[in-house]
Amino acid sequence: MTQDDLLARAQAWLAEDPDQETREELGALLARGATVELAARFAGTLQFGTAGLRGELGAGPMRMNRSVVIRAAAGLAAYLKAKGRSDGLVVIGYDARYKSADFARDTAAVMIGAGLRAALLPRPLPTPVLAYAIRHLGAVAGVEVTASHNPPRDNGYKVYLGDGSQIVPPADAEIAAEIAAVRALADVPRPETGWEVLGDEVLEAYLARTDAILSPGSPRTVRTVYTAMHGVGKEVLTAAFARHGFPPPALVAEQADPDPAFPTVAFPNPEEPGAMDLAFEAARAVDPDIVIANDPDADRCAVAVPDASVDGGWRMLRGDEVGALLAAHLVHKGARGVFAESIVSSSLLGRIAEAAGVGYEETLTGFKWIARVEGLRYGYEEALGYCVDPEGVRDKDGITAALLVAELASELKERDRTLTDLLDDLAVAHGLHATDQLSVRVEDLSVIADAMSALRGRPPVSLAGLTVVSAEDLTKGTESLPPTDGLRYHLEGDYRARVIVRPSGTEPKLKCYLEVVVPVADASELATARATGARVLDAIKKDLAEAAGL
Repeated sequence: MTQDDLLARAQAWLAEDPDQETREELGALLARGATVELAARFAGTLQFGTAGLRGELGAGPMRMNRSVVIRAAAGLAAYLKAKGRSDGLVVIGYDARYKSADFARDTAAVMIGAGLRAALLPRPLPTPVLAYAIRHLGAVAGVEVTASHNPPRDNGYKVYLGDGSQIVPPADAEIAAEIAAVRALADVPRPETGWEVLGDEVLEAYLARTDAILSPGSPRTVRTVYTAMHGVGKEVLTAAFARHGFPPPALVAEQADPDPAFPTVAFPNPEEPGAMDLAFEAARAVDPDIVIANDPDADRCAVAVPDASVDGGWRMLRGDEVGALLAAHLVHKGARGVFAESIVSSSLLGRIAEAAGVGYEETLTGFKWIARVEGLRYGYEEALGYCVDPEGVRDKDGITAALLVAELASELKERDRTLTDLLDDLAVAHGLHATDQLSVRVEDLSVIADAMSALRGRPPVSLAGLTVVSAEDLTKGTESLPPTDGLRYHLEGDYRARVIVRPSGTEPKLKCYLEVVVPVADASELATARATGARVLDAIKKDLAEAAGL
């Protein structure tokens, strides 16, 4: 693109931009001739994929802004009409990030202008409330405006169809084609009224649905510290705990209320270093049984437990550990059906399912795949996502997961036991499944592409001294999985070590998922097994980083 072409594109974008803030931003860039920055914003268009849209806020087609959202909404409306859903309802939710309410209203206006019906949730609410509302209201589609746990500068646009689960191919490509067909924004009718703003009835219905999560008469005694991580979870989680008779959680006051600046954390993700520091500080002050955290849109749930062996006395459980605990609890409650997880999650779930005589299935990464498993009863992903009531919410749900964790912790407490004790039991029964991640956040996406190319061009022959006995390029698909950008290695030996490498679908990260399984004869061997698992994982991580050129 020549400089003249670049300036012409920017001027044309400026002329139709409906947002004063981004008009001023783009006008300032043009005025000072910031061609490098303009080129970054106009080098293409933000791609609509199976996670919808997600990107940095700002002017231009490579950023999240009202112009991009209006085009996305128009493309979705055209897709729905082409599928014979011309008079269907689209329900729209949003979080408390910058511009979320604006993007939600723009979406509602576009749907009305296209002849569809539209309903907005009454205020910023957790993503699982939107996922529930789609099926509850009989909608043909849903949109959630959120960037989940991304940095403050980001926002996103997540699309669901009428089954209440996120879009998968080919729907994503078909919607993207309709978006690309949108020309001038002036061609997209956007009336100023016509959509419905829902009342609290939909939230009350969601909370009523949580009655199905817990066993009647189960203990409700666990004491918790809770952080909403500056997001929208507090109102709904505390209401759910009160409804079911749990003690009110002690709130992390600094993070309790929505704040799009996320001032107390570098990244509003419980998995990120430092994000849980204030929660642990609160826990040391009030001495609860567990700590529970949601991410900003409350579709993820993190759990921490007392641990005298670590600095500060509290330890975050890995998503795989919580996934196994919830599975064991559901088995204990008599759950039947299929237990499912993504390929990057721990193989322990398969052992639990096999021992319980329930179905088990692996899917590609993402709840858009897990939610589509036939006969699903429980699904989880290591990145703190848990679907414990698929008939209510066919997506990860940090509120219902928190309720189930609280019930499990209460039942264990009544027997003078803890979540850690149950993890020990699972290790003795099935082997110690030790997991870890090598996760690299980048500014330049070419670093990820180069690492994947290096691994494909020179696959490692051994990691941690263990021979790589199989190396799969998942772009070719497998007998049970459709193609995806990833690599999977299995290593020799009794540890059943496994490595999966993939670019993140929602953040500029390369993610490598590691697992080793250390046999355990009895509880006396647990400490040694943990040390062995940590040693092997560290060696795999070091060798993998070298092989990938990281």
